[in-house]
Amino acid sequence: MSIIPNSIANANNTTYQESPISFIIILILFSLIFYFVIFRPQQKRAKAHKKLINNINKGDEIITTGGLIGRVIKIKKNDYIFISLNTKNEIIIKKDFIASILPKGTIKTLL
Repeated sequence: MSIIPNSIANANNTTYQESPISFIIILILFSLIFYFVIFRPQQKRAKAHKKLINNINKGDEIITTGGLIGRVIKIKKNDYIFISLNTKNEIIIKKDFIASILPKGTIKTLL
């Protein structure tokens, strides 16, 4: 004699088959969420950074991703920029490492 009656045990052994359409719908929903949460914002940030890099001119005050603040003194066509940190020090960086363009006069206010 079993503790669980046969009718209850048989009811729990039934298998449910989901339709493949529901799986496809869930897959599409996850893809849309993934696109709008990850890909689209990243594309917007990349587009804004590319626009920022293309708008750099000689004399602009910039800050790099490493935290250096300086003035652009020369722009090379091969994606390198010469930056003057002060009257004695100049460095060369790649354009990709520019975080933002600062308002004019920022360096003077920091000194």
